[in-house]
Order: sequence, then C-alpha cells, then structure tokens
Amino acid sequence: MVKTIILCGGQGTRLREETEYRPKPMVEIGGKPILWHIMKLYAHHAFDDFILALGYRGHMIKEYFLQYRAMNSDFSIRVGSEHDIRFHDDENEEVFQATLAETGLHTMTGGRVLRAAKYVDDDTFMMTYGDGVADLNIADLMRFHKSHGKLATITTMRPMSRLGELEIDSNGIVNQFAEKPQSKAWASAGFFVLNRGVLDLIDGDDCVFEKEPLERLARDRQLCAYRHEGAFYAMDTYREFIFLNQLWDQGKAPWKVW
Repeated sequence: MVKTIILCGGQGTRLREETEYRPKPMVEIGGKPILWHIMKLYAHHAFDDFILALGYRGHMIKEYFLQYRAMNSDFSIRVGSEHDIRFHDDENEEVFQATLAETGLHTMTGGRVLRAAKYVDDDTFMMTYGDGVADLNIADLMRFHKSHGKLATITTMRPMSRLGELEIDSNGIVNQFAEKPQSKAWASAGFFVLNRGVLDLIDGDDCVFEKEPLERLARDRQLCAYRHEGAFYAMDTYREFIFLNQLWDQGKAPWKVW
C-alpha cells in the first residue's frame, strides 16, 4: 500500500488569526479541518494510508483522530456501572488509516519527511502539505510517476497573480488590463510522488525540502513535473481562509470530487 506523508507541523504564522491556538491543518473549511479535505481527496482515489508529520500543537491533531468517530457520528451512550456506547454510523463513513508521527517543533520540511519515512514500507510514497486542496486526480499522478522512472514527481499549476496586469504602450496608454490573471509560468502545488532514494538527499532536521533536495533532483534530472490544469488553493492567509469557506458554503468547491 502506497503511503502518503502529510506535513502538519508548521506554525502557519501568516494565518495567525486561526493558528494562534491550533495547527493550520486543523483550520476548518465547512466545519471540517482542511486536513480532512486533503485526506478525502486521496482516499477518493484509493490512497487511504497516511503518515501525519506532526509538530506545532500536534496533540490537537492526535485528539481529533482519537475522538474522530464520536465527533462525526450520532451515538447512544449508557452512563453508569454498565458504561456503553453504540454508534449510528451511516453508509458514507470514511475509512482512513493514519500514523501520527511526532517530528519536532522546529524541524524543517525535509527533516519532517525524513523522520516520518521510517513508517514507509514501499519504495514509492507520496508527500504533500497540510494546507492545500486541489481537484487533482491522484491516480493519474501516480501513473505519471511510474511512467518516467525518475526519483521524484512534483505537481505543478499555473498560479493566479495577486495583482492586476497592465499592457502599456510607449505613450503610457493602457491597452489592456487583466485583474489577477493566470500566470504563464508553472509553480509548485506540492502533491509529490517520491522514491526512497530521495531520502538520501535529506541531511537532517534543518533540511528544507524545497531547497537542496529539490534543487539537487532538478540538477540531476531526476525531477519530473506533473502539470495540473485544474484548481489548486493554498490556505496561507485569513483572506484565503474566508474565500475557501465561501466556495464550500456555495457548493462551488472544485476539490470536492468525492
């Protein structure tokens, strides 16, 4: 079974309004943690075995899963000497398997991957961040990775510009204005597929995965890009938190493929 490492240990300082008292993966969209949305996406494509790399306020993620069934089901309870709980699960109950791994409060992204990898059994595993959602076909991503034979696959997308773009002629006249256009460049969306050989490029807790490991893979021509033309949203700011909740509440969340 291919496992997926989800990095859940960052402090989410740019979303301090929501992360002051809880880890970013537990910030909710539509009443469910964004971590749940990410896991639902993978599970929809039959990848339902996860390793959660914990750090900042990781105990809250542990508590969420320890209480998961009670918090997501109706149940009847008998209190007293014959204490008993009977759950009333519906047919849409999720089935996840998750290993919750403490990876250190100040460990960098590469170090978290390396620490979590002790629970990886196969030569191939997946990794992503605990704050981004997409309408990504995970099965197609895996097929792409297996087709090229390189050590790593990174999912890429065309980001939307945060600023309006203007086309200006030599006289200073604006010929065209585009509000937050889609960039022509490709950027990382996370959602990696990795072979175990990638772990040899991580030299400890202080290793930033997006620096030396990915740079080395690119130099060695061992990194392939899976081009995702669909939707991708990272929840980095309070404004993005509000936007993602609005999409969900309006029934317009493109990542809801299940």
